[in-house]
Amino acid sequence: MPEQDFQERTEKATVRRRRKAREEGQVARSTEINAGGVICLGFLTLYLMGPHVGAQLMQLMSHTMVNAPIIATADPTFLKVFGDSMLRFFTILMPVFTVMVVVAFGVNVVQVGFMVTPKAIEPKPEKLNLVKGIKRILSLKSLVTLIRDTLKLVIVGFVAYLAIKSEFESFFLLPDQTVSQLAVAMGKLALMLALKIGLVILVLAILDYLYQKYEFEKSIRMSKQDLKDEYKDTEGSPQLKARVRQLQREMSRSRMMKAVPTADVVVTNPTEVAVALKYEPEEMKAPYVVAKGERLIAQKIRELAREHDIPVVENRSLARALFKMCDVGQMVPMNLYRAVAEVLAYVYRLKGKVLS
Repeated sequence: MPEQDFQERTEKATVRRRRKAREEGQVARSTEINAGGVICLGFLTLYLMGPHVGAQLMQLMSHTMVNAPIIATADPTFLKVFGDSMLRFFTILMPVFTVMVVVAFGVNVVQVGFMVTPKAIEPKPEKLNLVKGIKRILSLKSLVTLIRDTLKLVIVGFVAYLAIKSEFESFFLLPDQTVSQLAVAMGKLALMLALKIGLVILVLAILDYLYQKYEFEKSIRMSKQDLKDEYKDTEGSPQLKARVRQLQREMSRSRMMKAVPTADVVVTNPTEVAVALKYEPEEMKAPYVVAKGERLIAQKIRELAREHDIPVVENRSLARALFKMCDVGQMVPMNLYRAVAEVLAYVYRLKGKVLS
Protein backbone atom coordinates (compact mmCIF):
# COMPACT_ATOMS: atom_id res chain seq x y z
CA MET A 1 0.00 0.00 0.00
CA PRO A 2 2.75 2.57 0.76
CA GLU A 3 4.41 1.74 -2.56
CA GLN A 4 1.10 2.38 -4.33
CA ASP A 5 0.74 5.73 -2.62
CA PHE A 6 4.17 6.72 -3.91
CA GLN A 7 3.08 6.01 -7.48
CA GLU A 8 -0.08 8.14 -7.29
CA ARG A 9 0.48 11.43 -9.10
CA THR A 10 -1.02 13.87 -6.65
CA GLU A 11 1.66 16.59 -6.60
CA LYS A 12 1.90 19.61 -8.89
CA ALA A 13 4.71 19.55 -11.41
CA THR A 14 7.91 21.35 -10.51
CA VAL A 15 9.61 23.96 -12.69
CA ARG A 16 12.16 21.36 -13.77
CA ARG A 17 9.42 18.90 -14.76
CA ARG A 18 7.62 21.60 -16.77
CA ARG A 19 10.82 22.61 -18.52
CA LYS A 20 11.57 18.99 -19.44
CA ALA A 21 8.02 18.50 -20.77
CA ARG A 22 8.36 21.67 -22.83
CA GLU A 23 11.65 20.47 -24.31
CA GLU A 24 9.88 17.26 -25.37
CA GLY A 25 7.08 19.26 -27.03
CA GLN A 26 4.49 18.59 -24.33
CA VAL A 27 2.55 21.83 -23.87
CA ALA A 28 -1.03 22.92 -23.32
CA ARG A 29 -2.13 23.79 -26.85
CA SER A 30 -5.37 23.66 -28.82
CA THR A 31 -5.28 23.40 -32.61
CA GLU A 32 -8.89 24.61 -32.63
CA ILE A 33 -7.74 28.09 -31.60
CA ASN A 34 -5.53 28.22 -34.70
CA ALA A 35 -8.45 27.27 -36.92
CA GLY A 36 -10.82 29.71 -35.24
CA GLY A 37 -8.31 32.56 -35.33
CA VAL A 38 -7.39 32.01 -38.97
CA ILE A 39 -11.04 31.73 -40.07
CA CYS A 40 -12.20 34.80 -38.13
CA LEU A 41 -9.33 37.18 -38.86
CA GLY A 42 -8.71 35.81 -42.34
CA PHE A 43 -12.30 36.27 -43.48
CA LEU A 44 -12.53 39.57 -41.60
CA THR A 45 -9.55 40.79 -43.62
CA LEU A 46 -11.18 39.50 -46.79
CA TYR A 47 -14.43 41.24 -45.84
CA LEU A 48 -12.67 44.58 -45.21
CA MET A 49 -10.49 44.30 -48.30
CA GLY A 50 -13.22 42.67 -50.40
CA PRO A 51 -14.05 45.71 -52.55
CA HIS A 52 -10.38 46.37 -53.31
CA VAL A 53 -9.59 42.71 -54.00
CA GLY A 54 -12.73 42.33 -56.12
CA ALA A 55 -11.90 45.44 -58.17
CA GLN A 56 -8.34 44.24 -58.78
CA LEU A 57 -9.54 40.79 -59.87
CA MET A 58 -12.20 42.29 -62.17
CA GLN A 59 -9.56 44.54 -63.69
CA LEU A 60 -7.29 41.53 -64.27
CA MET A 61 -10.09 39.52 -65.89
CA SER A 62 -11.21 42.50 -68.00
CA HIS A 63 -7.68 43.13 -69.23
CA THR A 64 -7.28 39.47 -70.18
CA MET A 65 -10.61 39.29 -72.01
CA VAL A 66 -10.22 42.61 -73.88
CA ASN A 67 -6.71 41.77 -75.05
CA ALA A 68 -7.43 38.09 -75.78
CA PRO A 69 -6.91 38.41 -79.61
CA ILE A 70 -3.58 40.19 -79.19
CA ILE A 71 -2.47 37.73 -76.50
CA ALA A 72 -3.46 34.74 -78.68
CA THR A 73 -1.40 36.11 -81.56
CA ALA A 74 1.68 36.88 -79.45
CA ASP A 75 1.43 33.78 -77.22
CA PRO A 76 -0.55 30.95 -78.88
CA THR A 77 0.07 28.54 -75.98
CA PHE A 78 -1.07 31.12 -73.38
CA LEU A 79 1.81 30.01 -71.11
CA LYS A 80 3.19 33.48 -70.54
CA VAL A 81 -0.17 35.12 -69.98
CA PHE A 82 -1.17 32.31 -67.63
CA GLY A 83 2.02 32.74 -65.57
CA ASP A 84 1.61 36.53 -65.44
CA SER A 85 -2.05 36.21 -64.47
CA MET A 86 -1.31 33.76 -61.68
CA LEU A 87 1.48 35.99 -60.36
CA ARG A 88 -0.86 39.00 -60.39
CA PHE A 89 -3.62 36.92 -58.75
CA PHE A 90 -1.42 35.86 -55.83
CA THR A 91 -0.06 39.40 -55.51
CA ILE A 92 -3.59 40.71 -55.09
CA LEU A 93 -4.41 38.11 -52.44
CA MET A 94 -1.02 38.38 -50.70
CA PRO A 95 -2.31 40.67 -47.88
CA VAL A 96 -4.97 38.10 -46.99
CA PHE A 97 -2.45 35.24 -47.02
CA THR A 98 -0.03 37.31 -44.94
CA VAL A 99 -2.68 37.97 -42.29
CA MET A 100 -3.50 34.25 -42.11
CA VAL A 101 0.16 33.30 -41.67
CA VAL A 102 0.74 35.96 -39.03
CA VAL A 103 -2.42 34.95 -37.16
CA ALA A 104 -1.50 31.26 -37.24
CA PHE A 105 2.01 32.01 -35.95
CA GLY A 106 0.79 34.54 -33.39
CA VAL A 107 -1.84 32.20 -31.94
CA ASN A 108 0.80 29.54 -31.38
CA VAL A 109 3.14 32.03 -29.70
CA VAL A 110 0.34 33.29 -27.44
CA GLN A 111 -0.52 29.73 -26.38
CA VAL A 112 2.93 28.26 -25.75
CA GLY A 113 5.42 31.05 -26.38
CA PHE A 114 8.20 30.87 -28.94
CA MET A 115 9.99 27.53 -28.78
CA VAL A 116 11.88 25.15 -31.04
CA THR A 117 11.79 21.54 -29.83
CA PRO A 118 13.79 19.10 -31.99
CA LYS A 119 12.88 16.28 -29.58
CA ALA A 120 9.22 16.61 -30.56
CA ILE A 121 9.96 15.54 -34.15
CA GLU A 122 12.47 12.81 -33.31
CA PRO A 123 11.33 9.33 -34.42
CA LYS A 124 10.15 7.25 -31.47
CA PRO A 125 9.98 3.45 -31.89
CA GLU A 126 7.23 3.17 -29.27
CA LYS A 127 4.89 5.04 -31.60
CA LEU A 128 5.12 2.08 -34.01
CA ASN A 129 3.88 -0.34 -31.36
CA LEU A 130 0.65 -1.76 -32.79
CA VAL A 131 -0.73 -2.88 -29.41
CA LYS A 132 -0.19 0.53 -27.83
CA GLY A 133 -1.70 2.17 -30.91
CA ILE A 134 -4.88 0.09 -30.63
CA LYS A 135 -5.07 0.86 -26.90
CA ARG A 136 -4.83 4.58 -27.65
CA ILE A 137 -7.62 4.32 -30.25
CA LEU A 138 -9.90 2.39 -27.88
CA SER A 139 -9.03 4.46 -24.82
CA LEU A 140 -11.44 6.66 -22.86
CA LYS A 141 -9.55 9.74 -24.04
CA SER A 142 -10.22 8.84 -27.68
CA LEU A 143 -13.91 8.33 -26.92
CA VAL A 144 -14.09 11.74 -25.25
CA THR A 145 -12.34 13.29 -28.26
CA LEU A 146 -14.82 11.64 -30.65
CA ILE A 147 -17.82 12.90 -28.66
CA ARG A 148 -16.28 16.36 -28.40
CA ASP A 149 -15.60 16.63 -32.14
CA THR A 150 -19.11 15.34 -32.95
CA LEU A 151 -20.64 18.02 -30.72
CA LYS A 152 -18.50 20.64 -32.44
CA LEU A 153 -19.81 19.59 -35.86
CA VAL A 154 -23.40 19.64 -34.59
CA ILE A 155 -22.99 23.12 -33.06
CA VAL A 156 -21.22 24.53 -36.14
CA GLY A 157 -23.85 23.01 -38.43
CA PHE A 158 -26.67 24.46 -36.30
CA VAL A 159 -25.08 27.94 -36.34
CA ALA A 160 -24.63 27.70 -40.13
CA TYR A 161 -28.29 26.72 -40.47
CA LEU A 162 -29.42 29.72 -38.35
CA ALA A 163 -27.15 32.07 -40.34
CA ILE A 164 -28.55 30.91 -43.67
CA LYS A 165 -32.10 30.91 -42.34
CA SER A 166 -31.76 34.56 -41.25
CA GLU A 167 -30.90 35.51 -44.87
CA PHE A 168 -33.49 33.23 -46.46
CA GLU A 169 -35.91 36.02 -47.34
CA SER A 170 -33.25 37.83 -49.36
CA PHE A 171 -32.84 34.79 -51.59
CA PHE A 172 -36.14 35.63 -53.36
CA LEU A 173 -34.63 38.93 -54.54
CA LEU A 174 -31.60 37.35 -56.18
CA PRO A 175 -33.25 36.44 -59.53
CA ASP A 176 -34.03 40.15 -60.17
CA GLN A 177 -30.39 41.23 -59.71
CA THR A 178 -27.65 41.53 -62.26
CA VAL A 179 -24.72 39.11 -62.36
CA SER A 180 -22.41 41.55 -60.56
CA GLN A 181 -25.02 42.28 -57.90
CA LEU A 182 -25.65 38.56 -57.47
CA ALA A 183 -21.93 37.93 -57.06
CA VAL A 184 -21.61 40.70 -54.46
CA ALA A 185 -24.62 39.43 -52.51
CA MET A 186 -23.43 35.85 -52.54
CA GLY A 187 -19.92 36.96 -51.57
CA LYS A 188 -21.20 38.94 -48.60
CA LEU A 189 -23.43 36.06 -47.54
CA ALA A 190 -20.50 33.64 -47.71
CA LEU A 191 -18.26 35.99 -45.74
CA MET A 192 -20.85 36.63 -43.03
CA LEU A 193 -21.53 32.91 -42.78
CA ALA A 194 -17.78 32.22 -42.48
CA LEU A 195 -17.37 34.91 -39.79
CA LYS A 196 -20.23 33.55 -37.69
CA ILE A 197 -18.95 30.00 -37.99
CA GLY A 198 -15.45 31.25 -37.19
CA LEU A 199 -16.65 32.99 -34.03
CA VAL A 200 -18.39 29.80 -32.89
CA ILE A 201 -15.25 27.78 -33.60
CA LEU A 202 -13.19 30.34 -31.68
CA VAL A 203 -15.47 30.07 -28.62
CA LEU A 204 -15.31 26.29 -28.79
CA ALA A 205 -11.54 26.54 -29.23
CA ILE A 206 -11.17 28.56 -26.02
CA LEU A 207 -13.13 25.91 -24.15
CA ASP A 208 -10.99 23.23 -25.80
CA TYR A 209 -7.83 25.08 -24.72
CA LEU A 210 -9.01 25.12 -21.12
CA TYR A 211 -9.66 21.39 -21.37
CA GLN A 212 -6.24 20.77 -22.96
CA LYS A 213 -4.59 22.80 -20.19
CA TYR A 214 -6.39 20.69 -17.59
CA GLU A 215 -5.27 17.48 -19.32
CA PHE A 216 -1.71 18.78 -19.61
CA GLU A 217 -1.51 19.69 -15.93
CA LYS A 218 -2.90 16.26 -15.10
CA SER A 219 -0.38 14.49 -17.35
CA ILE A 220 2.68 16.16 -15.80
CA ARG A 221 1.67 15.64 -12.19
CA MET A 222 4.30 13.97 -10.06
CA SER A 223 4.25 11.40 -7.33
CA LYS A 224 5.99 11.92 -4.01
CA GLN A 225 8.68 9.50 -5.15
CA ASP A 226 9.19 11.58 -8.32
CA LEU A 227 9.74 14.66 -6.15
CA LYS A 228 12.28 12.79 -4.03
CA ASP A 229 14.11 11.53 -7.12
CA GLU A 230 14.20 15.00 -8.64
CA TYR A 231 15.51 16.46 -5.40
CA LYS A 232 18.30 13.88 -5.43
CA ASP A 233 19.14 14.73 -9.03
CA THR A 234 19.25 18.47 -8.42
CA GLU A 235 20.55 18.69 -4.85
CA GLY A 236 22.36 15.37 -4.64
CA SER A 237 21.85 12.49 -2.24
CA PRO A 238 22.56 13.05 1.49
CA GLN A 239 25.55 10.69 1.27
CA LEU A 240 26.99 12.61 -1.67
CA LYS A 241 26.43 15.96 0.03
CA ALA A 242 28.13 14.65 3.17
CA ARG A 243 31.08 13.45 1.10
CA VAL A 244 31.35 16.86 -0.61
CA ARG A 245 31.33 18.63 2.75
CA GLN A 246 34.01 16.24 4.02
CA LEU A 247 36.21 16.97 0.99
CA GLN A 248 35.68 20.70 1.46
CA ARG A 249 36.73 20.44 5.12
CA GLU A 250 39.81 18.44 4.17
CA MET A 251 40.80 20.99 1.51
CA SER A 252 40.26 23.86 3.96
CA ARG A 253 42.28 22.03 6.62
CA SER A 254 45.08 21.40 4.11
CA ARG A 255 45.26 25.11 3.20
CA MET A 256 45.25 26.00 6.89
CA MET A 257 48.12 23.65 7.66
CA LYS A 258 50.16 25.10 4.81
CA ALA A 259 49.76 28.53 6.44
CA VAL A 260 51.08 27.39 9.86
CA PRO A 261 54.79 27.80 8.88
CA THR A 262 54.11 31.50 8.14
CA ALA A 263 52.80 32.19 11.68
CA ASP A 264 54.70 34.20 14.30
CA VAL A 265 53.46 32.25 17.33
CA VAL A 266 51.19 29.35 18.30
CA VAL A 267 49.10 29.81 21.47
CA THR A 268 48.09 26.53 23.14
CA ASN A 269 45.80 25.27 25.90
CA PRO A 270 48.27 23.31 26.13
CA THR A 271 46.99 20.06 24.54
CA GLU A 272 43.33 20.65 23.70
CA VAL A 273 43.52 23.84 21.64
CA ALA A 274 46.11 25.49 19.38
CA VAL A 275 45.80 28.85 17.59
CA ALA A 276 48.46 30.13 15.17
CA LEU A 277 48.81 33.95 14.92
CA LYS A 278 50.56 36.18 12.43
CA TYR A 279 51.26 39.88 12.64
CA GLU A 280 52.76 42.19 10.03
CA PRO A 281 52.77 45.72 11.48
CA GLU A 282 53.35 47.41 8.12
CA GLU A 283 50.42 45.68 6.38
CA MET A 284 47.74 45.08 9.02
CA LYS A 285 46.21 46.82 11.99
CA ALA A 286 46.05 43.77 14.23
CA PRO A 287 47.26 40.15 14.32
CA TYR A 288 45.07 37.56 12.63
CA VAL A 289 44.49 33.81 12.95
CA VAL A 290 46.13 31.69 10.26
CA ALA A 291 45.18 28.30 11.76
CA LYS A 292 43.31 26.82 14.71
CA GLY A 293 42.15 23.42 15.89
CA GLU A 294 41.31 21.05 18.71
CA ARG A 295 42.85 17.79 19.83
CA LEU A 296 44.45 16.02 16.81
CA ILE A 297 44.44 19.15 14.68
CA ALA A 298 45.93 21.12 17.58
CA GLN A 299 48.61 18.49 17.93
CA LYS A 300 49.40 18.73 14.20
CA ILE A 301 49.64 22.54 14.43
CA ARG A 302 52.10 22.25 17.35
CA GLU A 303 54.20 19.70 15.45
CA LEU A 304 54.39 21.93 12.36
CA ALA A 305 55.29 24.90 14.54
CA ARG A 306 58.19 23.03 16.15
CA GLU A 307 59.40 21.78 12.75
CA HIS A 308 59.61 25.37 11.50
CA ASP A 309 61.00 26.88 14.74
CA ILE A 310 57.82 28.81 15.51
CA PRO A 311 57.44 29.60 19.22
CA VAL A 312 54.69 27.69 21.03
CA VAL A 313 53.33 29.65 24.00
CA GLU A 314 51.05 28.09 26.58
CA ASN A 315 48.24 30.42 27.65
CA ARG A 316 45.07 28.53 28.50
CA SER A 317 42.59 31.43 28.74
CA LEU A 318 43.92 33.25 25.67
CA ALA A 319 44.02 30.10 23.54
CA ARG A 320 40.44 29.21 24.47
CA ALA A 321 39.23 32.81 23.86
CA LEU A 322 40.94 33.00 20.46
CA PHE A 323 39.51 29.62 19.45
CA LYS A 324 35.96 30.64 20.34
CA MET A 325 35.99 34.24 19.10
CA CYS A 326 38.06 34.07 15.89
CA ASP A 327 37.76 32.17 12.63
CA VAL A 328 40.69 31.37 10.36
CA GLY A 329 41.68 34.54 8.50
CA GLN A 330 39.94 36.81 11.02
CA MET A 331 41.70 39.54 12.97
CA VAL A 332 41.98 39.39 16.74
CA PRO A 333 39.14 41.31 18.48
CA MET A 334 39.99 44.50 20.37
CA ASN A 335 39.32 43.03 23.82
CA LEU A 336 42.16 40.54 23.22
CA TYR A 337 44.69 43.07 21.87
CA ARG A 338 46.53 43.43 25.16
CA ALA A 339 46.88 39.72 25.86
CA VAL A 340 48.01 38.99 22.29
CA ALA A 341 50.43 41.94 22.36
CA GLU A 342 52.08 40.54 25.49
CA VAL A 343 52.54 37.17 23.81
CA LEU A 344 53.95 38.74 20.65
CA ALA A 345 56.26 40.96 22.68
CA TYR A 346 57.59 37.89 24.45
CA VAL A 347 58.13 36.11 21.12
CA TYR A 348 59.82 39.14 19.56
CA ARG A 349 62.16 39.42 22.54
CA LEU A 350 63.16 35.80 21.99
CA LYS A 351 63.85 36.56 18.32
CA GLY A 352 65.46 39.91 18.98
CA LYS A 353 62.72 41.86 17.21
CA VAL A 354 60.83 44.95 18.27
CA LEU A 355 56.98 44.96 18.39
CA SER A 356 55.66 48.02 16.53
